[in-house]
Formats: sequence, C-alpha cells, structure tokens
Amino acid sequence: MVLAPGDAAIGILVTAVLAAVAVRAEALTVRAGVTAFAFGAVIVAIGGFPFLALLALFVVASVLATRFRIDEKTRRHVQEGTRGERGVSNVLSHIVVPLVLVLWAWWAPTMLPPKALGVLYASALAFGASDTFASEFGVLAGGARSILSGQPVTPGTNGGISAAGELWALIGALLTAIVALALFIVFGVPVTAAAGFLLVVTASGFIGCHIDSVLGAALENRGFLTKGGTNFLSMTASVLVSAALLALVVGWP
Repeated sequence: MVLAPGDAAIGILVTAVLAAVAVRAEALTVRAGVTAFAFGAVIVAIGGFPFLALLALFVVASVLATRFRIDEKTRRHVQEGTRGERGVSNVLSHIVVPLVLVLWAWWAPTMLPPKALGVLYASALAFGASDTFASEFGVLAGGARSILSGQPVTPGTNGGISAAGELWALIGALLTAIVALALFIVFGVPVTAAAGFLLVVTASGFIGCHIDSVLGAALENRGFLTKGGTNFLSMTASVLVSAALLALVVGWP
C-alpha cells in the first residue's frame, strides 16, 4: 500500500503542483493550500495515486460548483469566502477523515482491509460532493425549507433544503461513487462488487448530506458548531453509515 520512494516523491510533487494551482486560481487561500498539500502528500505516499486522484477530482468539482454563477451568489451574500475561495477550516473539515482512514488501513489492515478502505474513503468524499453540490446549486433555486420544521427559510440558511438541492445532493454522491469505482478498478485497488460499492457510497454520502443539514439547523445556527465542525462531524457520520451499510448489504470484507 505504501508507495516506493521514487513513486512517493512523484506523488508528493504532483500534490504540491495541484495545491499551487488551486492557490493560484484563488480556489484556496495560501494557508489552505499549504494545509491541503501537507495532508495530501501523506495520503498519496501511503494510499497511492488513486486516493490522491479522487481527492483532487473532488476539489476540482467543488471549485466548479462554487464558482457557478458566483456573481449572483456574491450579490445575495451566499458565496463561499469572499469570491468562492476556501480556507483552512474548510480544507481540514474535508481532508482529516480521509487521511485518518488511509493511516488506519496502513496501521491496522486487519481492522480496515483494502476493500473496506475503498468504500469508506469514497463515502467520505461522496458526502463532501453531495453537500457541496446541494449547497452551491440548490442555493440558486429557491424554495428552501428547514429540514427540522418544514418552514420556509432563506436559501443558504443552515439546515435549509429544496427539491433542487436534494437532486444535486444525490448527483454529487452518485458521481463520486462512479468515479471512485472507475479509479480503483483502473489502478488495481481491491473493491467490493460494483453494485454494492455504488449503492453503499451513494447512500452514505447522500445520508451524510442530510445529517449535515440537521446539525446545521439544530446546532450551527445556534452557535454550538462552526461550519467546519458541522462538515467534519457529518463526514465522520457518513463513514460510520458507510461501514454499517457495507456490513449489512455487502458483508465486511
């Protein structure tokens, strides 16, 4: 699982280039870019190129979603950062869990075997894509209601959901599952049966997105959680849901 020194060096160099490009494109702040590089370098050195590739594609998709109709989002004050850039808190809330999974699988492969790692890692990023797509595309559609009370809320309110947001949440989770499965197959990463992989990853990412909405409405709006904290807890919950579904639906590898 750990890359050979030469391959690891290449992976770390690629990670540095990707982080620099993200900072240059103002998708990440400088501190966020350095943080992403540090964590990403460990992920690629230990997990390998498909894990870095999936993480990088998640970042690209998130940036594109964030920049979509950014002028309108800015006018309505629902944009990420000042002009769509993401800071250290956002990066940490989306990269710590994937890193922990890779380190855990390396340290205790009998507890987290490769087939399970692939599902849980993809599920973590499926949550990220589901949540980002729901937020960045759903906020433009209007018709948002509180996930807890069902009362109309201003689009962009924590815990607000809409029909368009629900659809985009599902699309984000499903796309992540498909891309992850393709990457793992191409790079020879052990995976569970394709149908089970797609079902578990998509479902856990989609469910995690709704956990994020509940936490946002119940705790973040009251100041008990930051946005980063909500994202981190929701991604963790997505991984736990994924583990449960994997054991129940497919069988723990």
